[in-house]
Amino acid sequence: MKIKVNGKEIDVTGQNTLIEELRNIGYDIPSLCYDSGASHQASCMVCMVKNVANGQMIPSCSTFPQEGMNIETDTEEVLSLRRMSLELLLSDHRADCEAPCTVVCPARIDVAQVILHYDRGDKDKAYSLLASATDIDNLPCKDCKAPCEKACRRGTVDKCVSVRDMMMVLAEAKDLRVVEAKSVANVSKDVFSSKLGRYSDAEKEWLKEVYSQPSRCLHCACEGRDKCKLRQFSTNAGIKAPRYGVSSHQIVKEQIHVKGSLYFEPAKCIRCGLCVYNTNDGFTFKHRGFDMQVVIPEESKNNVDEKIADICPTGALFTV
Repeated sequence: MKIKVNGKEIDVTGQNTLIEELRNIGYDIPSLCYDSGASHQASCMVCMVKNVANGQMIPSCSTFPQEGMNIETDTEEVLSLRRMSLELLLSDHRADCEAPCTVVCPARIDVAQVILHYDRGDKDKAYSLLASATDIDNLPCKDCKAPCEKACRRGTVDKCVSVRDMMMVLAEAKDLRVVEAKSVANVSKDVFSSKLGRYSDAEKEWLKEVYSQPSRCLHCACEGRDKCKLRQFSTNAGIKAPRYGVSSHQIVKEQIHVKGSLYFEPAKCIRCGLCVYNTNDGFTFKHRGFDMQVVIPEESKNNVDEKIADICPTGALFTV
């Protein structure tokens, strides 16, 4: 079968969806609701292409090639529609990609990761992360003006985390083991980074109750940020911040333990449905339209394979 793609005639088998055919010949078509080999339904509209033959915009993840198609993949019209789709998804995606404390650290210490392992009780790993990022015997935190504490989101709830004191305590703990770890923060200004926004009064009270671990840190950084396709495609589209703001009604920072090391954070979910269509009596949809949510019933948690996190396009499903 022959179709045209960006003005060039090509042969396709017709047995694969357009997104697979286009990817096979070198076109990098993005998609969030599609994962090769997984069950899916078109929903994100990030994979849209235009069939010039009839003037239609079509989702390439669920459309099969037809003789005479004339596909455009990279015109401004197509890219603009994809960008709009991403911006709409971002308007309902409430998350910090990077923790503010890490972003502002002048020594480029991945402050968030150090505190995360400290709170998990793995002080050896926390010490090693700090030691791998800086000269542990001449820790810059000692004379630093602590912009991390000024940027700390916990400070908007009650009182900021005592980051500098914690770093000094770790630096002095010479008896801790050094394990393999890397903790140099590499936060690029060119990479899209979403932000949580302000907490409501009710959320502040909830956060005080839930985040009461040793450091009191809210652990803002997204654990899935390095594999997040939403972030990757937003960066590629040149999006610096959500155009429409963030209007999610999901509970901020609610992390639901599914099973084993698997967690689900609804506020980061874009409702692509991959976890619903690829679990048997596991994740499911609740409500319809704009109010639709992905949920995991308590009685269904044991039916979920932890590997489902591998096909989640955001950090909504992650393992620790």
